[in-house]
Amino acid sequence: MSSTHPTPSSATAPSRPASPEAPPPFGLIIVGDEIMSGKRADKHMPKVIELLGARGLQLAWADYVGDSPQRLEATLARAFASGDIVFSCGGIGATPDDHTRQCAARALGEPLQLHPRAAELIRERMQDVAREQGLPYEPEREDNVHRLNMGVFPASAQIIPNPYNKIAGFSCQGPGGGAVHFVPGFPVMAWPMIEWVLDTHCAHLFNRVPHVEKSVIVFGAMEAALTPLMEEIERDHGGVKVFSLPSVDHPQYGRHIELGVKGDPARVLQAYPALLAGLHRFEVKLGPELVR
Repeated sequence: MSSTHPTPSSATAPSRPASPEAPPPFGLIIVGDEIMSGKRADKHMPKVIELLGARGLQLAWADYVGDSPQRLEATLARAFASGDIVFSCGGIGATPDDHTRQCAARALGEPLQLHPRAAELIRERMQDVAREQGLPYEPEREDNVHRLNMGVFPASAQIIPNPYNKIAGFSCQGPGGGAVHFVPGFPVMAWPMIEWVLDTHCAHLFNRVPHVEKSVIVFGAMEAALTPLMEEIERDHGGVKVFSLPSVDHPQYGRHIELGVKGDPARVLQAYPALLAGLHRFEVKLGPELVR
């Protein structure tokens, strides 16, 4: 990614080049009071995890924020400064409780302006609806003029096509290198748009670092007692992460700890036997081994 704002274009979107070792982190922002109040349950995070996982990628973080402009602007400012690839779902409409477009512009320090291609697509959609309803298309009618606000984006924005109803999303790159891709809150629109961004602009990152997890079910151990072993494995086997998932009421295993390593398959292949060998120093019982 460049540290300057790209020229608006419907053909390209900002992306952050990967290091030779790993792709950049992927983040997710979910916007809306309806999520925070519980009126609607978030479906985006599980789907984004699925979409990334199918391409050999992982979600690194997620933020949930209501319709407070101050909090949303601060959240977006962090994303733009992060150097990450971020998807933001929700709040890009043109009703009074939609603040995402305005907050993105303020976080970037840019003016808002009507994106020419987004405006064309909105007009096409209005003509489609008029035709379906058997009515004349009246571009100067007040509600039709208002609908053009859905194409008002920060000045550097590049559009994301919406195959559901043509009302585009948009992408912006921050001066800190973070690329944020803004899509609607409706899953039927958001998910194909996220897939489009991934397949069009992030394909060079797919499966760049294959990921595998190997773990074992451990009975009769406490996490605190196993911590030195976990630290030892991470110290001696760079590039892998050790994880510990305790459970007190698992329907199959009851009280146990799932202890494992994850990361590049070649490194996991070396670290996992060392983990098993280290466990033999403890008075524990080992159960099934798991591979993901």
